[in-house]
Amino acid sequence: MMSRGRAIGLNAVVAAASFAATADRARTPSTPPLALAPDSMPHIATVDERFLSYNVEMAEVIGGNFWKPYTPESISKLEAEAARTSQRTGAAPVGTDTSMFQARPPIDLTNPRLRRLAAALGPAYVRVSGTWANSVYFHDSSTPAPATPPSGFSGVLTRPQWKGVVDFAHAVNAEIVTSFAISAGVRNAAGVWTPVEAKPFLAYTKSVGGRIAAAEMFNEPTMPVYGGAPEGYGAASYARDFAVFRPFVKRTAPDMLILGPGSVGEGRGSGLLSGIAAGDILPTEQLLSATPHPAFDVFSYHYYGAASIRCAAQAPEAQTSAAAALSDAWLSRVDTVNAFYERLRDRYEPGRKVWITEMADAACGGNPWASTFLDTFRFMDQHGRLARRGVQVIFHNTLASSAYGLLDEDTFLPRPNYWAALLWQRLMGTAVLDPGPSPPGLHLYAHCLRNHPGGVTVLAINTSRTEPASLILPTATERYTLTAAALEDARVRLNGHELALGANDALPDLHGLHTPAGRVELAPASITFLAIPDASNASCR
Repeated sequence: MMSRGRAIGLNAVVAAASFAATADRARTPSTPPLALAPDSMPHIATVDERFLSYNVEMAEVIGGNFWKPYTPESISKLEAEAARTSQRTGAAPVGTDTSMFQARPPIDLTNPRLRRLAAALGPAYVRVSGTWANSVYFHDSSTPAPATPPSGFSGVLTRPQWKGVVDFAHAVNAEIVTSFAISAGVRNAAGVWTPVEAKPFLAYTKSVGGRIAAAEMFNEPTMPVYGGAPEGYGAASYARDFAVFRPFVKRTAPDMLILGPGSVGEGRGSGLLSGIAAGDILPTEQLLSATPHPAFDVFSYHYYGAASIRCAAQAPEAQTSAAAALSDAWLSRVDTVNAFYERLRDRYEPGRKVWITEMADAACGGNPWASTFLDTFRFMDQHGRLARRGVQVIFHNTLASSAYGLLDEDTFLPRPNYWAALLWQRLMGTAVLDPGPSPPGLHLYAHCLRNHPGGVTVLAINTSRTEPASLILPTATERYTLTAAALEDARVRLNGHELALGANDALPDLHGLHTPAGRVELAPASITFLAIPDASNASCR
């Protein structure tokens, strides 16, 4: 009788062979194949080794309200509401409808599956922040935490919970990024921010062997009314608080990078301002031009291309759709917003590197298709685009919570975006190359092949739902093609074989399909990594 291990191996071989045969029989593309020259692709940027990173929300660590999971019934109801409100403006503020949230216990950061899968994405940064961090009380004591937060706070972080974050980071090869409380509980009689919470928090982190690599003063200062800041908080308030914050950090944690401002909701095409009252947005330019001038070590912002259908009533003009998920208009929106923030960086913080400390398909917990293969096109395309633009680090929101989690929040099983992230980490190095112009419907990106001197990896994303594409490569490649039976499928195939965890949550072998030099066919709606170990690119040595 054939062993289970040999059967799985044989099945993988059969699936790969079937995939190759199918590719060979693919309909001839309507456009001529594009010839690439991986040996001469010039070096155009370098990203951080922890470029692909992720968030674990403070709300997950302490337990509390987070976005309510979708059900078929809730999706139908929300879509109907979105249709009714599509022409309405001036709606209620985003995030005020408590029916969008669900109480949940703290995440189990000791879970072996969670740790195993997160470790496979290392090295990375894990950012523990979010709106809930703005008003969290750190209970710096071994005594039981208070049943209700002290006055001026809305949540409680205990020592064991934070030590759990430190231990998790050590276990998964991640560096910690965070932010600090800025609510009424940390302000003096004059309303000025004080380090009354930040100081013991940093001291405790160090005492348990932890290190905070970088931090924003607080989460999303461009939306202070939703983030727990005092009423009337403006640019002058931010500058005044930052004048206390920066010297405190440089004195207390001199090795910790100060990120900022951590803005969100701006830039033509970001799609988030339409449902928010104009007076509730504090423009980044006002924050940066205030005196005394806030100064950062790294320039940061958040990017969500839309608001999810959960926020249809609050942000009726900020919606997108599954039908638009592969469109150039949707995928290029990230370039527009990045250019907006880069102009501000160049004017007020010239020379600073850029980190995007939150990014997902849509604010308000992501759209229903964020957990399917359909969103993987955005996920990979945005990483390719932003690496090319020189963005150093991107924090995906989230690792394992809500529709946009890389892992299912209940089971911690991988979603399609996780498998794509894993391939990126294994194949895309820190040196970014220019593969040349991309033809319509085919998005091309290139990096040096990770841990292989001279090698190159080309990422080819065919966004056409119906048309194949093709490339010509002068050297043999190892091909890794992601597809799905249907675009809104939660399962994904690598070279025709469905990806799944093995016994004891073992990750499958992610073997490429050896492809000789010459023409490479790219099926419609597919994402392909082409690893070229013998490219002999001088920039990759």
